[in-house]
Formats: sequence, structure tokens, C-alpha cells
Amino acid sequence: MPTVLITPTVYKNGSGPWRSILDTAGFQLRFPDGDCVGMDPESFLRELQGIDGTLASVETYSEQILRRSGIKVVARVGVGYDAIDVDAATRHGVVVSITPGTNEHSVAEQAIALLTAVFRDVARRDREIRAGIWRRDCPRRLAGNTIGLVGLGRIGKAMVPRCRGLGLNILAYDPFPDRDFARTHAVELVDFDGLLGRSDIVSLHMPCTPETTDLINARSLAKMRSRSVLINTSRGGLVDESALLEALRSGHLFGAGLDVCKVEPLPADSPLRDCPNIVFAPHLGGIDSQALDAMGELAARCLVELLTGTWPEACVVNPAVRQRWEQRLRQ
Repeated sequence: MPTVLITPTVYKNGSGPWRSILDTAGFQLRFPDGDCVGMDPESFLRELQGIDGTLASVETYSEQILRRSGIKVVARVGVGYDAIDVDAATRHGVVVSITPGTNEHSVAEQAIALLTAVFRDVARRDREIRAGIWRRDCPRRLAGNTIGLVGLGRIGKAMVPRCRGLGLNILAYDPFPDRDFARTHAVELVDFDGLLGRSDIVSLHMPCTPETTDLINARSLAKMRSRSVLINTSRGGLVDESALLEALRSGHLFGAGLDVCKVEPLPADSPLRDCPNIVFAPHLGGIDSQALDAMGELAARCLVELLTGTWPEACVVNPAVRQRWEQRLRQ
């Protein structure tokens, strides 16, 4: 029977709906010796010896890993796959799957948590009180402001009712927008530059691709409104962190809420750590308890289906691999 590697550290206790699915299928399970995220390639390749597929976190699947490991499936727990060289996976007959529809509410809640924390200055005032400072100058009111959603996919759509409940006006930019959804929910669709210039809050909900890397840079930050706020619960690669730091230090931006960074965990020498108007979270968007169960269950189902010859169309991100994958299964 197939052997799979369980890489998310949150599943190291070995229990959950995902476990029942894999056990019922008769799969052999292995857990890595350490966190695969940030593991050097040779160490990760050792973990992958004899492995048919991975129930995957955000560890890197480079061309080297995909070529040398012999794995057939990477079943990502979540919807982001920027850490996977999808083109290389297709060349080497490795199917990449994700878990759509399982965690958008968790990510949206995290974005709202960061947004309210930045606007009400929650984190900084908490630190001050613990240091004996009782500062009661007025925070900003959130209601009545305009939020610009960069991306109107599942997560962007999940933001809409939450933003509406907070009294926000809603703009959205998406290269392939769902116009029916926007019309039904009174979301004004605009181009990217128009969104930057009209939004008091810019919230990122785009995948990180070569086209979107450093989407938020010195140029785009300059187009944002004075004293506006940036929220990122997508991927750290979307933001040029040096440019963001300059915009925050200069006062052009009021603050930022970052659930993700370019390098995670955030390095000890990162200058972002010293910026008081950033509220951080350790990439918690998408991993509340219900989402973890739902993502793990769907990823496990994808593993079972793909390693036993069934094709989960809605979850596969590289459909061009199908013929090569079928050949590998028959070998």
C-alpha cells in the first residue's frame, strides 16, 4: 500500500478526520523528524525516501525535490501553492492538489482581526499598559471607511459580509472578477490603481505568482491614500517589505496588519520587528480548528483518490500532468 508523509506540524499528534481516511484506505503513515518548512533540501529528500505522496504544509517542493524524491502526489493542506514548482511537478509526473472551499472563513476572520487591531491600536496600547503607560488619546473609527479587496475569490468573497457588517464601503480588484457576485453584493469593481487611490484599507487576497510578487511596492504604496492601512493574510511574497517599512516610517501609511511575511518565521534581525505600527500574527489565517479538520480531510481524500487511480478534478492545480501521472501509477 502507498506510504505518505504527514508534514504539517499541527497534525503531529496523529489524530483527526484525515487520519481516519488514510487508515481506512490502508495507507502507511510517516511523520518527519522535524519541521519540513525551512528544512534544507538534502534533509527533506531523506524524509521523502520511500514516500508515494505527502499531506503537505508550506514546505518547498523545488525542481530538485520533485525530480529526485520519487513522490507522485503533493496534497496541499490549504489553497496556496507558491512553494511548489508546479511546472516541474508536471514535468516529473507529480500531481499537485489543494483544498478549495475549506478555510476561506478562517482567513477572512484573521483579516478582520488584524484590521480592527490596527485601527483601534490594540497591540501597541496593550504593550503600553503592561509597561505602566495609560494613553487615552482617540483611536480611529473604522465604520464609514472604504476597504479595497485585492482579489475577489473565495476569501475575498468571504470578506464582503464581514466588511459590510463593520460599516465599510467595499471596492474590489480582480483580474477575472465574478461580476454577478459583485453586483448582488454591491461591491464596486475597479482597476488596481483606482483601488489604491480610493481605499482607506487595502486587504490582499491574491495568490503569489511571478506576476504578483512584490505587487505592493514603492510605486503602489505611493498610490495608496495618506494614512491608509495595509492588511496581508495571503502570502508574504506579495509585499516588498523594505518599501512597506519606508511607507510606515514616513507616516504615509497609518499601519499594517501582517499575518504573513517573506521569510517565516520572521527573522530576528528583520527591521519590521521594530516598527510599532505593525500588528503581526504567525500565519494563522486559515487554520482555525474547523478549517484544520476540513482541510486535512479533503487533502487526505485527494491522496487516497490520486494514489488509487481516481482524479479529483476540482482540487488538482496541474491538470496537464494527468497522462504522465497515469503512466507512473501503472509502473
